[in-house]
Amino acid sequence: MNEAIGEIGGEVIRVRIPNPERREVLGIVETMLGANHMIVRCMDGVKRMVRIPGKMRKRVWMHVGDVVIVVPWEFQDEKADVVWKYTRPQVAWLERKGYLK
Repeated sequence: MNEAIGEIGGEVIRVRIPNPERREVLGIVETMLGANHMIVRCMDGVKRMVRIPGKMRKRVWMHVGDVVIVVPWEFQDEKADVVWKYTRPQVAWLERKGYLK
């Protein structure tokens, strides 16, 4: 797994970084559509319709403004699946390191 380790206020945190070899892209949730779908504005400049896979549906709750990692589909680039959701300290670390624009 592609991780970076940082320190916030004396607390060491691990932050997962998107892996370009797996086509992973950072994105910010813009709109919740219902039925486990949402619109995400990705860092590569594309707005994608994203679905939350079954293993994350009841375990990880998504809201507008959350930062996520998505993997675009091979055959439809405008659709993707969520693979990771960041916590607030992780988002702060990403902003400080320049991953979020």
